Amino acid sequence: MTKPVGATDRTSVRRFPEKAVKDRAEVNAILDAGLVAHVSCVVDGQPFVMPVGYARDGDRVLFHGSTASRLFKNLAAGQACCFTVTLLDGMVLARSAFESSMHYRCVIALGSCEVLEGEEKEAALIRITDHLLPGRTDEARKAAPKESKATLMLALNLDEVSCKVSEGDPDDVPSDLTDPIYSNIWAGYVPMKEVFGDPVADPMTTEKNIPTPDYIKKWKR
Repeated sequence: MTKPVGATDRTSVRRFPEKAVKDRAEVNAILDAGLVAHVSCVVDGQPFVMPVGYARDGDRVLFHGSTASRLFKNLAAGQACCFTVTLLDGMVLARSAFESSMHYRCVIALGSCEVLEGEEKEAALIRITDHLLPGRTDEARKAAPKESKATLMLALNLDEVSCKVSEGDPDDVPSDLTDPIYSNIWAGYVPMKEVFGDPVADPMTTEKNIPTPDYIKKWKR
């Protein structure tokens, strides 16, 4: 059974607990907005972190990697891992460098992965592709048996999750707000946005004058 967000000792937010998010719907929205996660585990006593493309599937996340990957072999064997998605939304400028910070949304999931096989594996690959490249699975070639065999598909249940969101104005030291010098420094925040640029065709596409598909034109961030 899926536990409430931040319900365990390992996922309880201790530093700045006012930034903790307990709403599962908001956690899902952050995961759905992200494209890249970082997965970490310990291999032979050494911590490793790897970026992965992923997709949320209900109360779990799906991601894949090479069967030759040392990290993925350990994850497939049940090694405990940490799965993290962070969205950077802005830079916060306080009146001191120490209090300056960032606007962010972050989800951390702990647990062990399950290896997906057969039809479930193929469905997971489609789901990830649809999340990263909406509309592409209807047009692109499906994975060949050799390609599928070289791919490990993993699922991590979102049973043990922590979520933290930082937003709003700078939190200045009170004395800086009355100081004759520092109180006259500009303070606030600078929002950041991630956007898609114009599609750039490869040489063969240009040579054959293949038009950009409508589904790509509709991509927005």
